[in-house]
Amino acid sequence: MRVNPDELSLKDKVVFINRVAKVVKGGKRFNFCALVVVGDGQGWVGVGKGKAAEVPMAISKAVEQAKKHLVRIPLKDQTIPHVVHGWFGGEHVLLKPASAGTGIIAGGAVRAVVELAGAHNIIAKTLGRGNPFNTVRATLDGLLQLRDPAEVTRIRRGALDRAG
Repeated sequence: MRVNPDELSLKDKVVFINRVAKVVKGGKRFNFCALVVVGDGQGWVGVGKGKAAEVPMAISKAVEQAKKHLVRIPLKDQTIPHVVHGWFGGEHVLLKPASAGTGIIAGGAVRAVVELAGAHNIIAKTLGRGNPFNTVRATLDGLLQLRDPAEVTRIRRGALDRAG
């Protein structure tokens, strides 16, 4: 589903900034790599990575990239509908729904993604090395596995109608 990012009131959060060096004949040339998450707090979230010679330029490139890759996350009562496991590279993220008033119990990179997605009660555990890039992608993988309960009911009723 395509959405116009200008129609949403998106907030962005810088998750990680890394200084990278390229060795050239005269020494080292430094650049910056920024990892940014954008979301509207209502179920839309996106992740982007940008690289530039200056930090603000890297962040703005990452925000533009994240706006191009927005996805819809189904939320139920300010939490996720069911338990999911997200995987990316060597990173594994476990996301569990929580009762009202629990808050967000998650580490830095996972917290940024679920906050901007709009989940207010969730428990998350990062299993792996903790690389922020892989952690964010694993979290997004888990969130993309979520199914809206109403959609699942509709699909199952359709399957029963065809079978019977």
